[in-house]
Amino acid sequence: MATDQAQGGSVSETYEAFCQRVERISSVEDAGGVLRWDQEVVMPEEGTPARAKQLSTLSSISHELLTDDETREFLEELEAADLDDEQAAVVREIRRKYDRATSVPEELVVELSETTATAHPKWKQAKENDDFEAFAPTLEKLVDLKREYAAHIDPDADPYEVLFADYEPYLDLETAERVLERLRDELVPLIEAIDESDADLETDAFAGTFEDDDQEALARDVLDSLGYDWNRGRLDTAPHPFSTGTQFDARVTTRFEPEDLLGSITSTIHEFGHANYTLGLPDDHYGTPLGQSRDLSVHESQSRLWENHVGRSRAFWEHFLPIARERFPELDEVTPEEAYEAANQVYDDNLIRVEADELTYHLHIVIRFEIERELISGDLEVEDVPEAWNDKYEAYLGVRPETDAEGCLQDIHWSHGSFGYFPTYSLGSVLAAQLYATAETELGDLSEDVRDGEFDDLNGWLRERVHQHGKRYTTPDLIETATGEAFTADYFLEYVEEKYGELYALE
Repeated sequence: MATDQAQGGSVSETYEAFCQRVERISSVEDAGGVLRWDQEVVMPEEGTPARAKQLSTLSSISHELLTDDETREFLEELEAADLDDEQAAVVREIRRKYDRATSVPEELVVELSETTATAHPKWKQAKENDDFEAFAPTLEKLVDLKREYAAHIDPDADPYEVLFADYEPYLDLETAERVLERLRDELVPLIEAIDESDADLETDAFAGTFEDDDQEALARDVLDSLGYDWNRGRLDTAPHPFSTGTQFDARVTTRFEPEDLLGSITSTIHEFGHANYTLGLPDDHYGTPLGQSRDLSVHESQSRLWENHVGRSRAFWEHFLPIARERFPELDEVTPEEAYEAANQVYDDNLIRVEADELTYHLHIVIRFEIERELISGDLEVEDVPEAWNDKYEAYLGVRPETDAEGCLQDIHWSHGSFGYFPTYSLGSVLAAQLYATAETELGDLSEDVRDGEFDDLNGWLRERVHQHGKRYTTPDLIETATGEAFTADYFLEYVEEKYGELYALE
């Protein structure tokens, strides 16, 4: 037993044995991540029944290891010991996982895993066929299961708050709501002013039809330019772009649309940001919380920083457009300024979140957030989701989806059972601006580096301030350590007001 080990040896020996157990749990979870990547990228269409069993088995093994009495005994012994800051952080994070996991029956864990594994192909097929009714029973089951899951963890709490904490445990839901409300209140007038502006931006710089193979070659050029480590990563395609992996194997996926070259570039840069964070985690802490990323708001800050503050900057297009021209001679007449304008056009008539501009994007998030809350609370029935979705798009963006494929079926998240995930996109965007502003305060204006394709200073700063810490700090403490300030939306709002005020000649 763990207590007997601790009594017969030193605290350091107990901690080492504890970490070995934690590493076993992480290895099982990481194996599941590889299987999920395989399912979304290369698995044959008929592989789902076996894959669902494989994933549920791994979930069960991980759950058993985490909730075993030996884990509890390790935690109790170490919590009473004199630990250093890093050891205490590992114990804190595993305690949190343990407490949540022991609240949830193993059979529910298995059922959730099997249901999400089979939900993915059903969602994919429903989206392809524009058939929400085909996915609705699965979605209804997932909603019920996640409500049950939340009730086991904290029966007295708002179930959506419990689910949100799976993705952002240290920035509370009240903070998320406050940020989303502020973004909605301050971005809507800015978007309206842009809509009324007489500025004539170049919006067709990337017009044309582009072959997938050529787009993939350019995506590899983008990753090369940013410094992606191909020895520890790869590029593939998926219906919904994502990044997954560990510091030894961080994979990027993107997608290509024949008439959306710019979208494939920005999507690739976004996923690079995720993978770059993962690759920056310390090798020697692999398998413990010190070698794992600090939840989704921080993760999203990295992808949004690279996508928007770097990839949508004027300096980036001065650097990258000549590379793009080598692949696509039809871009020879496009100037860096025109490319910059096209990458930053604001259009509120877009239905698709992942294709949204930097401003209206957050209204897409608000819509999902509101629908999720109503679904989980029971105020909205699954069968009414398409109408509620369409009504909110019309109210918030002035456009109404004609199909569910471009409406409520566009995102993969609900097929994963990921209710509570969406707010982290906006929280991450806000944090990205705060981090980038601090980096420029300390390193100086980064435009020249970006223009020259030199990203080492920025990446080194991110490695030092964010990546290397893993989960040593809680989210608020990590933000304060990295920037010297508490989490704030001020920097994001100042950034967009300055950037778009100049682009659209606003007073």
